[in-house]
Amino acid sequence: MRLGVLDVGSNTVHLLVVDAHPGARPLPAHSHKAELRLAQLHDESGSIGPEGVDKLISVVREALDAAEDKGVEDLLTFATSAVREATNADDVLERVRTETGVELQVLTGEEEARLTFLAARRWFGWSAGKLLVIDIGGGSLEIAYGIDEEPDAAVSLPLGAGRLTAAWLPGDPPDPADVKALRRHVRAQIARTVGEFSRFGSPDHVVATSKTFRQLARIAGAARSAEGLYVQRELKRRSLEDWVPQLATMTTDQRAELPGVSEGRAGQLLAGALVAEGAMDLFGVETLEICPWALREGVILRHLDQMPTT
Repeated sequence: MRLGVLDVGSNTVHLLVVDAHPGARPLPAHSHKAELRLAQLHDESGSIGPEGVDKLISVVREALDAAEDKGVEDLLTFATSAVREATNADDVLERVRTETGVELQVLTGEEEARLTFLAARRWFGWSAGKLLVIDIGGGSLEIAYGIDEEPDAAVSLPLGAGRLTAAWLPGDPPDPADVKALRRHVRAQIARTVGEFSRFGSPDHVVATSKTFRQLARIAGAARSAEGLYVQRELKRRSLEDWVPQLATMTTDQRAELPGVSEGRAGQLLAGALVAEGAMDLFGVETLEICPWALREGVILRHLDQMPTT
């Protein structure tokens, strides 16, 4: 069957269309993205204003049209931290439902971490042993650890690259004092969670998902996306530590010229790098592998698992 998953995230609204059935790997058939930056449309009270909701509704309608054009039989929809943390989330969800017919499921941060972990486990398989999975989104950071398909520990922290850039790095290039303050904040937040994971022992394999990690790996020398999903891509902490000071002195335009860095994400790459560096350092990770599957695939896999097989 042809499935669609509509992900209303902090940076983008992304429709992924796959051909899938229980017991098989989902095969990507179509991708439709819109850079909405919903997390940055919050006003001072934490609400998503009328203009932001209008934009969201418009983008959801475009995604629905694309899903229909591509023959999607079942559409799974969800929203993450930008909607979850909006003070008027209920009103936003109601407007979307009334005007588009889409009932967005709002995932908790822990659900995000668990579903992303499921996707990574299926990608790497049982032979990967104990997995530590790190995902940096626009609004939050998810970390999960375990040996099964359900992680033993899963946390979500408000350390998304978009959120931190808007709140801590107003300059372009940023003020060195702001960078230092953000680095201290990130590490203090992550350090609080390390103990929860360390009691389970060292992971056998550390993986990372998300656009932020893919871009950081690319500028550190990993293969281009055009070379395919199955090329192994790694990010070494030593390379990341070399790049962070360079990113801190660059403007957004200069970062956008780096290999693999999109213009839309260039502004938040430094904040993402600080989170990645902090997580790798505090969890004692020297090298991690980039996983092509993440939250959207986890949602699809969970849905397939729950379908009857006859």
